[in-house]
Amino acid sequence: MIGEHKTDFAGFPVHDWQPGQSLPDKALPRLILDYDNDGKWSDLLAELLQAPGAAQLDGLVVGNWQGSQFGTSAEQVVEALVVAGEKLPGLKVLFIGDITYEENELSWIEQTDISPLFAAFPNLEWLGVRGGNGLVLGAPRHEKLKGLVIETGGMPGAVFQSVVQAQLPQLEHLELWLGEENYGGEVAATDLKPLLNGDLFPNLKYLGLRNSEIQNEIAQALHGAPVLKKIRVLDLSLGTLTDKGAQALLDDAAITKLEKLDLHHHFCSDEMMEKLKALPCEVDVSEQEAGDQDGAETYRYVAHGE
Repeated sequence: MIGEHKTDFAGFPVHDWQPGQSLPDKALPRLILDYDNDGKWSDLLAELLQAPGAAQLDGLVVGNWQGSQFGTSAEQVVEALVVAGEKLPGLKVLFIGDITYEENELSWIEQTDISPLFAAFPNLEWLGVRGGNGLVLGAPRHEKLKGLVIETGGMPGAVFQSVVQAQLPQLEHLELWLGEENYGGEVAATDLKPLLNGDLFPNLKYLGLRNSEIQNEIAQALHGAPVLKKIRVLDLSLGTLTDKGAQALLDDAAITKLEKLDLHHHFCSDEMMEKLKALPCEVDVSEQEAGDQDGAETYRYVAHGE
């Protein structure tokens, strides 16, 4: 998934864009600063804003912004986007950090305070960000945001707390990659209680608690959680789910009311997979993984850590 750039986001196809090209029709342009480029990502954005049709763009994907300045944060990106807000009045979709492993490891991506974006783009409906280092959400408040995606190899506790304190009345899709403690993950299953109570986001349809090394604990915390009676899709993929966590899901009747249960990249047994596939909803149990054995110890890893 992170081995390649996004081909789509929020229902839109994504295409690379370079100065001099026409803007893609009904697609999101992706701006990438090549490694041998000693310029600034903001210069790419400035050229895009001069292209015919820029003011009508539905969205934008921010790729690698570092160029030859490896290790720089996304601060310049956010600053440039905020300044450009008035020139992109209809922007509905924004993803910051479409960076592959080849360009930079997930845990090395240097993010920044993205909170100014909520005010800069009042028509924003989808916001995605990759990378947890330095990421700050502040106190998110937005009347139109329907989708929030935060991809990390380890989610800082402060980022998660910003999410559960956010005022996003239209939010339908919440996707959080919680990651591993070794890569900055600080979210425990007990921290999920405010989210699982089901009152924070009344319109929530999709809940993704993905890429977590505590996937079993999350599955157990979900047992009996009111949020299960409200959502249509539960996504616990990319993590370390085993039979223990899967059984906790099966023991809750609310699971049968889902439209989809996504568990791909898991560590469940063949027998448990058959039980899960027998559920009356769509179930994805692809990418069965085997833990690494070291004597009596079994080590299991999330799909995207470092």
